[in-house]
Amino acid sequence: MGMAGRLRRWLVNLVVLGCGVGLLAAVAPGPSGSGPWHERFITDGQGRALILYGLNTSSSAKTSPDGMPWIKQADVASEYNQLGTDFVRYLIQWRQVEPEPGVYDDAYLAQVAQRVDWYRQQGYRVLIDMHQDLYGPAVGGNGAPAWATVSGGLPANVQNPWELTYTQPGVVHAFDEFWGTTPGHPELQQHYAAAWAHVATYFAANDTVVGYDLMNEPWGGSVQGPAFESGPLAAFYQRTIDAIRAVDPNHWLFVEPEAFSANWAMPSALPKLADPRKGDARIGYAPHLYPAPIDLGGTYTGSNTFLTDRSLASWVIQVQRTATRMDAPVLLGEWGLDATQPGTHLYVDHVQQLIDQMMIGSAYWSSDPGTWSPWQVDGKPSDVAGVLATAYPRAIAGQPVSFSYDKATLELAVSWRDKAGVTGSTDVYLPPSDFPRGGDVQLNGDYTSTWNPKTHILSVTVPAQAGLVHALTVTPSS
Repeated sequence: MGMAGRLRRWLVNLVVLGCGVGLLAAVAPGPSGSGPWHERFITDGQGRALILYGLNTSSSAKTSPDGMPWIKQADVASEYNQLGTDFVRYLIQWRQVEPEPGVYDDAYLAQVAQRVDWYRQQGYRVLIDMHQDLYGPAVGGNGAPAWATVSGGLPANVQNPWELTYTQPGVVHAFDEFWGTTPGHPELQQHYAAAWAHVATYFAANDTVVGYDLMNEPWGGSVQGPAFESGPLAAFYQRTIDAIRAVDPNHWLFVEPEAFSANWAMPSALPKLADPRKGDARIGYAPHLYPAPIDLGGTYTGSNTFLTDRSLASWVIQVQRTATRMDAPVLLGEWGLDATQPGTHLYVDHVQQLIDQMMIGSAYWSSDPGTWSPWQVDGKPSDVAGVLATAYPRAIAGQPVSFSYDKATLELAVSWRDKAGVTGSTDVYLPPSDFPRGGDVQLNGDYTSTWNPKTHILSVTVPAQAGLVHALTVTPSS
Protein backbone atom coordinates (compact mmCIF):
# COMPACT_ATOMS: atom_id res chain seq x y z
CA MET A 1 0.00 0.00 0.00
CA GLY A 2 1.35 3.44 -0.98
CA MET A 3 1.76 6.44 1.32
CA ALA A 4 -1.60 7.95 0.24
CA GLY A 5 -3.35 4.67 0.92
CA ARG A 6 -1.81 4.36 4.36
CA LEU A 7 -2.85 7.90 5.23
CA ARG A 8 -6.42 7.27 4.05
CA ARG A 9 -6.60 4.18 6.25
CA TRP A 10 -5.15 6.23 9.13
CA LEU A 11 -7.90 8.84 8.74
CA VAL A 12 -10.64 6.21 8.62
CA ASN A 13 -9.18 4.48 11.68
CA LEU A 14 -9.20 7.81 13.50
CA VAL A 15 -12.94 8.08 13.01
CA VAL A 16 -13.50 4.57 14.34
CA LEU A 17 -11.06 5.04 17.21
CA GLY A 18 -12.56 8.44 18.01
CA CYS A 19 -15.98 6.87 18.44
CA GLY A 20 -14.42 4.24 20.71
CA VAL A 21 -12.70 6.85 22.84
CA GLY A 22 -15.97 8.73 23.02
CA LEU A 23 -17.73 5.66 24.34
CA LEU A 24 -15.05 5.26 27.00
CA ALA A 25 -15.57 8.90 27.96
CA ALA A 26 -19.11 7.99 28.97
CA VAL A 27 -17.70 6.22 32.02
CA ALA A 28 -14.52 8.28 32.49
CA PRO A 29 -14.36 11.10 35.04
CA GLY A 30 -15.75 14.40 33.80
CA PRO A 31 -13.98 17.73 33.97
CA SER A 32 -12.80 18.46 37.45
CA GLY A 33 -13.44 22.20 37.36
CA SER A 34 -10.14 22.75 39.15
CA GLY A 35 -6.47 21.90 38.92
CA PRO A 36 -3.47 23.25 37.00
CA TRP A 37 -5.24 23.64 33.67
CA HIS A 38 -7.88 25.86 35.30
CA GLU A 39 -5.34 28.14 36.93
CA ARG A 40 -4.12 29.76 33.71
CA PHE A 41 -6.18 32.39 31.89
CA ILE A 42 -5.67 34.89 29.12
CA THR A 43 -5.45 38.22 30.92
CA ASP A 44 -5.69 41.91 30.11
CA GLY A 45 -3.52 44.79 31.32
CA GLN A 46 -5.39 44.87 34.66
CA GLY A 47 -4.79 41.19 35.27
CA ARG A 48 -8.46 40.31 34.67
CA ALA A 49 -9.25 36.91 33.18
CA LEU A 50 -10.66 37.31 29.67
CA ILE A 51 -13.38 34.96 28.42
CA LEU A 52 -13.22 35.69 24.70
CA TYR A 53 -16.39 34.86 22.75
CA GLY A 54 -16.87 35.44 19.05
CA LEU A 55 -16.54 34.33 15.43
CA ASN A 56 -13.88 33.51 12.85
CA THR A 57 -13.45 36.16 10.15
CA SER A 58 -13.50 34.62 7.75
CA SER A 59 -13.50 31.71 5.33
CA SER A 60 -13.95 34.12 2.42
CA ALA A 61 -10.44 35.49 3.01
CA LYS A 62 -8.96 32.16 1.91
CA THR A 63 -9.84 32.68 -1.75
CA SER A 64 -10.40 36.41 -2.23
CA PRO A 65 -7.76 37.95 -4.53
CA ASP A 66 -6.63 40.50 -1.94
CA GLY A 67 -6.86 38.12 1.02
CA MET A 68 -9.52 40.27 2.69
CA PRO A 69 -12.72 38.90 4.29
CA TRP A 70 -16.18 39.85 3.05
CA ILE A 71 -16.90 42.28 5.89
CA LYS A 72 -17.36 46.04 5.76
CA GLN A 73 -17.24 48.27 8.83
CA ALA A 74 -21.02 48.21 9.16
CA ASP A 75 -20.91 44.41 9.33
CA VAL A 76 -18.68 44.59 12.41
CA ALA A 77 -21.21 46.85 14.13
CA SER A 78 -24.01 44.43 13.16
CA GLU A 79 -22.01 41.54 14.58
CA TYR A 80 -21.89 43.22 17.96
CA ASN A 81 -25.50 44.43 17.88
CA GLN A 82 -26.86 40.99 16.97
CA LEU A 83 -24.54 38.66 18.89
CA GLY A 84 -22.85 40.71 21.63
CA THR A 85 -19.51 39.06 20.88
CA ASP A 86 -16.23 40.66 21.91
CA PHE A 87 -13.68 38.59 20.01
CA VAL A 88 -12.67 37.63 16.48
CA ARG A 89 -10.16 35.12 15.14
CA TYR A 90 -8.99 36.97 12.05
CA LEU A 91 -7.53 34.94 9.16
CA ILE A 92 -4.39 36.02 7.33
CA GLN A 93 -2.22 33.96 4.97
CA TRP A 94 1.50 33.49 4.45
CA ARG A 95 1.10 33.96 0.69
CA GLN A 96 -0.28 37.46 1.27
CA VAL A 97 2.30 38.44 3.89
CA GLU A 98 5.32 37.24 1.87
CA PRO A 99 4.37 37.06 -1.83
CA GLU A 100 8.04 36.71 -2.83
CA PRO A 101 10.92 35.33 -0.76
CA GLY A 102 11.92 37.97 1.78
CA VAL A 103 9.48 40.53 0.34
CA TYR A 104 6.67 41.56 2.71
CA ASP A 105 3.45 43.23 1.62
CA ASP A 106 2.86 46.02 4.13
CA ALA A 107 -0.04 47.31 2.05
CA TYR A 108 -1.80 44.00 2.83
CA LEU A 109 -0.98 44.36 6.53
CA ALA A 110 -2.32 47.91 6.45
CA GLN A 111 -5.65 46.56 5.21
CA VAL A 112 -5.61 44.00 8.02
CA ALA A 113 -4.85 46.77 10.52
CA GLN A 114 -7.78 48.80 9.18
CA ARG A 115 -10.15 45.93 9.87
CA VAL A 116 -8.62 45.32 13.27
CA ASP A 117 -9.45 48.96 14.01
CA TRP A 118 -13.09 48.38 12.98
CA TYR A 119 -13.23 45.73 15.68
CA ARG A 120 -11.46 48.01 18.18
CA GLN A 121 -14.22 50.58 17.74
CA GLN A 122 -16.75 47.95 18.84
CA GLY A 123 -14.71 46.91 21.89
CA TYR A 124 -13.41 43.64 20.41
CA ARG A 125 -10.12 41.83 20.83
CA VAL A 126 -8.52 40.20 17.79
CA LEU A 127 -6.50 37.01 17.43
CA ILE A 128 -4.49 37.01 14.20
CA ASP A 129 -4.49 33.50 12.71
CA MET A 130 -1.96 32.43 10.05
CA HIS A 131 -4.34 30.18 8.18
CA GLN A 132 -3.70 27.21 5.93
CA ASP A 133 -5.71 24.30 4.57
CA LEU A 134 -4.06 21.72 2.29
CA TYR A 135 -0.81 23.71 2.51
CA GLY A 136 -1.38 26.29 -0.24
CA PRO A 137 -3.04 27.21 -3.58
CA ALA A 138 -0.32 25.50 -5.63
CA VAL A 139 -1.63 22.14 -4.38
CA GLY A 140 -5.30 23.07 -4.19
CA GLY A 141 -5.48 24.71 -0.77
CA ASN A 142 -4.79 28.06 0.85
CA GLY A 143 -2.00 29.49 2.94
CA ALA A 144 1.52 29.07 1.61
CA PRO A 145 2.85 31.02 -1.40
CA ALA A 146 3.64 29.12 -4.59
CA TRP A 147 7.37 29.78 -4.24
CA ALA A 148 7.32 27.95 -0.85
CA THR A 149 5.42 24.93 -2.18
CA VAL A 150 7.64 21.98 -3.15
CA SER A 151 5.26 19.29 -4.37
CA GLY A 152 7.78 17.23 -6.31
CA GLY A 153 5.52 17.44 -9.33
CA LEU A 154 3.19 14.92 -7.71
CA PRO A 155 -0.60 15.03 -8.19
CA ALA A 156 -2.88 16.85 -5.76
CA ASN A 157 -6.40 16.07 -6.90
CA VAL A 158 -9.38 17.33 -4.90
CA GLN A 159 -11.10 14.56 -2.93
CA ASN A 160 -14.49 14.23 -1.27
CA PRO A 161 -14.73 14.79 1.65
CA TRP A 162 -12.21 17.58 1.22
CA GLU A 163 -10.07 16.40 4.16
CA LEU A 164 -8.97 13.38 2.12
CA THR A 165 -7.13 15.78 -0.19
CA TYR A 166 -4.50 15.93 2.56
CA THR A 167 -3.54 12.38 1.52
CA GLN A 168 -2.79 13.38 -2.08
CA PRO A 169 0.90 12.80 -2.94
CA GLY A 170 1.56 16.43 -3.89
CA VAL A 171 0.09 17.73 -0.65
CA VAL A 172 1.96 15.16 1.46
CA HIS A 173 5.22 16.00 -0.29
CA ALA A 174 4.74 19.75 0.20
CA PHE A 175 4.25 19.26 3.94
CA ASP A 176 7.19 16.85 4.17
CA GLU A 177 9.44 19.45 2.57
CA PHE A 178 8.19 22.13 4.99
CA TRP A 179 8.64 19.99 8.12
CA GLY A 180 12.03 18.70 7.01
CA THR A 181 10.87 15.10 6.76
CA THR A 182 12.22 15.25 3.22
CA PRO A 183 15.43 17.24 3.74
CA GLY A 184 16.58 19.86 1.32
CA HIS A 185 14.53 22.98 2.04
CA PRO A 186 15.23 24.19 5.60
CA GLU A 187 14.73 27.74 4.34
CA LEU A 188 10.94 27.21 4.20
CA GLN A 189 10.49 27.22 7.97
CA GLN A 190 13.03 30.02 8.27
CA HIS A 191 10.92 32.13 5.92
CA TYR A 192 7.71 31.26 7.80
CA ALA A 193 9.17 32.27 11.16
CA ALA A 194 10.58 35.48 9.68
CA ALA A 195 7.20 36.29 8.12
CA TRP A 196 5.59 35.91 11.53
CA ALA A 197 8.25 38.16 13.05
CA HIS A 198 7.39 40.79 10.44
CA VAL A 199 3.67 40.53 11.26
CA ALA A 200 4.44 40.74 14.98
CA THR A 201 6.60 43.81 14.44
CA TYR A 202 3.71 45.44 12.61
CA PHE A 203 1.20 44.73 15.41
CA ALA A 204 3.50 44.74 18.48
CA ALA A 205 2.05 48.01 19.81
CA ASN A 206 -1.56 47.21 18.91
CA ASP A 207 -3.59 46.64 22.09
CA THR A 208 -6.64 45.40 20.19
CA VAL A 209 -4.65 42.37 19.07
CA VAL A 210 -4.66 39.85 21.91
CA GLY A 211 -2.27 37.46 20.22
CA TYR A 212 -1.20 35.30 17.30
CA ASP A 213 -2.32 31.80 16.26
CA LEU A 214 0.87 30.39 14.74
CA MET A 215 -0.62 27.89 12.24
CA ASN A 216 -4.15 26.74 11.55
CA GLU A 217 -4.69 22.97 11.76
CA PRO A 218 -1.14 21.73 11.12
CA TRP A 219 -0.84 18.48 9.18
CA GLY A 220 2.19 16.20 9.46
CA GLY A 221 2.37 14.87 5.91
CA SER A 222 3.91 11.40 6.08
CA VAL A 223 4.68 11.76 9.81
CA GLN A 224 1.59 11.54 11.99
CA GLY A 225 0.40 11.44 15.59
CA PRO A 226 2.75 11.78 18.56
CA ALA A 227 5.85 11.49 16.36
CA PHE A 228 4.77 14.62 14.50
CA GLU A 229 3.48 16.68 17.42
CA SER A 230 6.41 16.03 19.77
CA GLY A 231 8.96 16.21 16.95
CA PRO A 232 8.71 18.44 13.87
CA LEU A 233 5.67 20.42 15.06
CA ALA A 234 7.10 21.24 18.49
CA ALA A 235 10.43 22.27 16.96
CA PHE A 236 8.64 24.48 14.43
CA TYR A 237 6.56 26.14 17.14
CA GLN A 238 9.64 26.85 19.27
CA ARG A 239 11.48 28.35 16.29
CA THR A 240 8.50 30.61 15.52
CA ILE A 241 7.96 31.58 19.15
CA ASP A 242 11.59 32.61 19.48
CA ALA A 243 11.41 34.67 16.27
CA ILE A 244 8.29 36.52 17.42
CA ARG A 245 9.62 37.14 20.92
CA ALA A 246 12.64 38.93 19.44
CA VAL A 247 10.28 41.70 18.29
CA ASP A 248 7.13 41.34 20.43
CA PRO A 249 7.46 40.26 24.07
CA ASN A 250 3.88 40.93 25.11
CA HIS A 251 1.20 39.38 22.88
CA TRP A 252 -0.15 35.90 23.57
CA LEU A 253 1.06 33.11 21.26
CA PHE A 254 -1.32 30.23 20.54
CA VAL A 255 -0.43 26.80 19.23
CA GLU A 256 -2.71 24.14 17.80
CA PRO A 257 -2.47 20.35 17.87
CA GLU A 258 -2.57 18.17 14.79
CA ALA A 259 -6.11 18.75 13.63
CA PHE A 260 -7.44 15.42 12.48
CA SER A 261 -6.83 13.74 15.79
CA ALA A 262 -7.53 16.48 18.33
CA ASN A 263 -10.59 17.81 16.46
CA TRP A 264 -12.16 14.39 16.86
CA ALA A 265 -11.36 14.04 20.58
CA MET A 266 -8.14 12.05 20.29
CA PRO A 267 -5.15 12.76 22.56
CA SER A 268 -2.50 15.30 21.63
CA ALA A 269 1.23 14.86 22.27
CA LEU A 270 2.20 18.55 22.15
CA PRO A 271 4.86 19.20 24.80
CA LYS A 272 5.30 22.27 26.94
CA LEU A 273 6.97 25.05 24.96
CA ALA A 274 9.38 27.66 26.31
CA ASP A 275 8.48 31.33 26.25
CA PRO A 276 11.65 33.47 26.32
CA ARG A 277 9.80 36.63 27.41
CA LYS A 278 10.44 38.08 30.86
CA GLY A 279 7.72 37.25 33.37
CA ASP A 280 4.99 34.64 33.10
CA ALA A 281 4.72 32.67 29.87
CA ARG A 282 2.06 33.78 27.41
CA ILE A 283 1.62 30.64 25.36
CA GLY A 284 -1.92 29.34 24.93
CA TYR A 285 -3.41 26.12 23.61
CA ALA A 286 -5.97 26.60 20.82
CA PRO A 287 -7.55 23.29 19.74
CA HIS A 288 -10.57 23.01 17.44
CA LEU A 289 -13.75 21.01 17.99
CA TYR A 290 -15.40 19.08 15.16
CA PRO A 291 -16.62 15.75 16.55
CA ALA A 292 -16.65 13.03 13.91
CA PRO A 293 -20.42 12.58 13.46
CA ILE A 294 -20.89 16.34 12.98
CA ASP A 295 -17.70 16.94 11.00
CA LEU A 296 -18.58 14.19 8.53
CA GLY A 297 -22.00 15.66 7.77
CA GLY A 298 -24.06 14.01 10.47
CA THR A 299 -26.88 15.73 12.33
CA TYR A 300 -27.30 16.10 16.08
CA THR A 301 -30.25 13.72 16.06
CA GLY A 302 -30.95 10.06 16.80
CA SER A 303 -27.93 7.83 17.42
CA ASN A 304 -25.62 10.63 16.27
CA THR A 305 -26.56 12.54 19.42
CA PHE A 306 -25.21 9.74 21.61
CA LEU A 307 -21.99 9.42 19.58
CA THR A 308 -21.46 13.19 19.44
CA ASP A 309 -22.01 13.59 23.18
CA ARG A 310 -19.47 10.86 23.91
CA SER A 311 -17.00 12.51 21.54
CA LEU A 312 -17.55 15.89 23.24
CA ALA A 313 -16.94 14.35 26.66
CA SER A 314 -13.71 12.79 25.43
CA TRP A 315 -12.62 16.08 23.83
CA VAL A 316 -12.98 17.90 27.14
CA ILE A 317 -10.82 15.32 28.91
CA GLN A 318 -8.11 15.36 26.24
CA VAL A 319 -7.97 19.16 26.15
CA GLN A 320 -7.57 19.31 29.92
CA ARG A 321 -4.73 16.81 29.84
CA THR A 322 -2.85 18.65 27.11
CA ALA A 323 -3.38 22.08 28.66
CA THR A 324 -2.14 20.78 32.01
CA ARG A 325 0.99 19.33 30.42
CA MET A 326 1.63 22.58 28.54
CA ASP A 327 0.73 24.79 31.53
CA ALA A 328 -1.34 26.85 29.10
CA PRO A 329 -4.74 28.54 29.06
CA VAL A 330 -7.22 27.19 26.50
CA LEU A 331 -8.96 29.03 23.68
CA LEU A 332 -11.31 27.08 21.41
CA GLY A 333 -10.22 28.38 18.01
CA GLU A 334 -12.96 26.84 15.87
CA TRP A 335 -16.24 25.03 16.34
CA GLY A 336 -19.47 24.93 14.39
CA LEU A 337 -21.66 22.97 12.01
CA ASP A 338 -24.08 23.30 9.14
CA ALA A 339 -26.68 25.36 11.00
CA THR A 340 -29.47 24.34 8.62
CA GLN A 341 -29.33 20.73 9.84
CA PRO A 342 -31.79 19.28 12.40
CA GLY A 343 -30.62 19.48 15.99
CA THR A 344 -28.40 22.52 15.46
CA HIS A 345 -29.84 24.52 18.37
CA LEU A 346 -29.39 21.62 20.78
CA TYR A 347 -25.81 21.08 19.64
CA VAL A 348 -24.90 24.76 20.02
CA ASP A 349 -26.50 24.83 23.47
CA HIS A 350 -24.52 21.75 24.49
CA VAL A 351 -21.18 23.16 23.31
CA GLN A 352 -21.89 26.47 25.02
CA GLN A 353 -22.49 24.60 28.27
CA LEU A 354 -19.16 22.79 27.86
CA ILE A 355 -17.39 26.08 27.14
CA ASP A 356 -18.85 27.57 30.31
CA GLN A 357 -17.98 24.49 32.33
CA MET A 358 -14.38 24.67 31.10
CA MET A 359 -14.30 28.48 31.55
CA ILE A 360 -12.73 29.05 28.13
CA GLY A 361 -13.29 31.41 25.22
CA SER A 362 -14.19 30.35 21.70
CA ALA A 363 -14.60 31.43 18.09
CA TYR A 364 -17.51 29.99 16.07
CA TRP A 365 -16.84 29.08 12.41
CA SER A 366 -17.50 31.32 10.57
CA SER A 367 -18.82 34.84 9.97
CA ASP A 368 -19.39 34.26 6.23
CA PRO A 369 -23.09 34.42 5.32
CA GLY A 370 -24.33 30.94 4.53
CA THR A 371 -25.14 27.63 6.13
CA TRP A 372 -22.19 27.62 8.57
CA SER A 373 -22.95 31.07 9.88
CA PRO A 374 -25.17 33.22 12.11
CA TRP A 375 -25.97 35.20 8.94
CA GLN A 376 -28.18 34.20 6.04
CA VAL A 377 -26.93 34.66 2.49
CA ASP A 378 -28.56 38.10 2.38
CA GLY A 379 -26.73 39.12 5.57
CA LYS A 380 -29.72 38.90 7.88
CA PRO A 381 -29.41 36.93 11.14
CA SER A 382 -30.12 33.21 10.78
CA ASP A 383 -31.92 31.10 13.36
CA VAL A 384 -28.67 30.07 15.02
CA ALA A 385 -27.77 33.72 15.72
CA GLY A 386 -30.31 33.78 18.52
CA VAL A 387 -28.69 30.75 20.12
CA LEU A 388 -25.16 32.14 19.83
CA ALA A 389 -26.25 35.43 21.42
CA THR A 390 -25.84 34.34 25.02
CA ALA A 391 -24.99 35.81 28.42
CA TYR A 392 -21.36 35.40 29.42
CA PRO A 393 -18.61 37.02 31.53
CA ARG A 394 -16.21 39.09 29.45
CA ALA A 395 -13.64 39.99 32.08
CA ILE A 396 -13.36 38.57 35.60
CA ALA A 397 -11.50 40.66 38.19
CA GLY A 398 -9.83 37.80 40.02
CA GLN A 399 -9.26 34.06 39.75
CA PRO A 400 -12.33 32.51 38.06
CA VAL A 401 -13.96 29.70 40.03
CA SER A 402 -16.99 28.89 37.85
CA PHE A 403 -19.60 30.40 35.60
CA SER A 404 -22.74 29.23 33.84
CA TYR A 405 -25.82 30.53 32.08
CA ASP A 406 -29.11 28.71 32.50
CA LYS A 407 -31.14 29.51 29.39
CA ALA A 408 -34.29 28.07 30.97
CA THR A 409 -34.26 30.31 34.04
CA LEU A 410 -32.20 33.15 32.48
CA GLU A 411 -29.78 33.08 35.40
CA LEU A 412 -26.13 33.97 34.90
CA ALA A 413 -23.85 32.82 37.73
CA VAL A 414 -20.19 33.87 38.00
CA SER A 415 -17.83 33.11 40.89
CA TRP A 416 -14.28 34.32 41.38
CA ARG A 417 -11.64 34.59 44.08
CA ASP A 418 -9.76 37.79 44.82
CA LYS A 419 -6.27 37.73 43.38
CA ALA A 420 -3.38 40.04 44.23
CA GLY A 421 -2.59 42.64 41.60
CA VAL A 422 -5.90 42.37 39.72
CA THR A 423 -7.86 45.61 39.39
CA GLY A 424 -11.05 46.78 37.73
CA SER A 425 -14.56 45.45 37.38
CA THR A 426 -16.05 42.11 36.49
CA ASP A 427 -17.95 42.69 33.24
CA VAL A 428 -20.76 40.49 31.93
CA TYR A 429 -22.69 40.70 28.68
CA LEU A 430 -26.49 40.38 28.94
CA PRO A 431 -28.25 39.84 25.58
CA PRO A 432 -31.22 42.19 25.13
CA SER A 433 -33.39 39.27 24.01
CA ASP A 434 -33.13 37.82 27.55
CA PHE A 435 -32.40 40.99 29.55
CA PRO A 436 -34.39 43.79 27.87
CA ARG A 437 -34.22 46.01 30.98
CA GLY A 438 -30.83 44.93 32.26
CA GLY A 439 -30.13 42.63 35.16
CA ASP A 440 -30.78 42.39 38.89
CA VAL A 441 -27.64 41.66 40.88
CA GLN A 442 -27.22 39.31 43.81
CA LEU A 443 -23.72 39.29 45.29
CA ASN A 444 -22.30 38.49 48.70
CA GLY A 445 -20.60 41.45 50.37
CA ASP A 446 -20.24 45.07 49.29
CA TYR A 447 -20.25 46.01 45.63
CA THR A 448 -21.07 48.74 43.13
CA SER A 449 -22.55 48.09 39.71
CA THR A 450 -23.16 50.01 36.51
CA TRP A 451 -25.33 49.09 33.54
CA ASN A 452 -24.68 50.29 29.99
CA PRO A 453 -27.93 49.89 28.03
CA LYS A 454 -26.17 50.66 24.76
CA THR A 455 -23.51 47.95 25.00
CA HIS A 456 -25.59 45.65 27.27
CA ILE A 457 -22.66 45.27 29.65
CA LEU A 458 -23.11 45.06 33.41
CA SER A 459 -19.98 45.96 35.41
CA VAL A 460 -19.58 44.93 39.04
CA THR A 461 -16.79 46.17 41.30
CA VAL A 462 -16.04 44.71 44.73
CA PRO A 463 -13.55 45.71 47.45
CA ALA A 464 -10.54 43.39 47.40
CA GLN A 465 -10.45 40.91 50.27
CA ALA A 466 -7.68 38.35 50.09
CA GLY A 467 -8.97 34.85 49.41
CA LEU A 468 -12.65 35.80 49.39
CA VAL A 469 -14.85 34.07 46.80
CA HIS A 470 -17.46 36.34 45.25
CA ALA A 471 -20.62 34.65 43.93
CA LEU A 472 -22.49 36.83 41.45
CA THR A 473 -25.97 35.96 40.18
CA VAL A 474 -27.72 38.06 37.55
CA THR A 475 -31.38 37.67 36.52
CA PRO A 476 -33.51 39.84 34.22
CA SER A 477 -34.82 43.06 35.72
CA SER A 478 -38.58 43.20 35.83
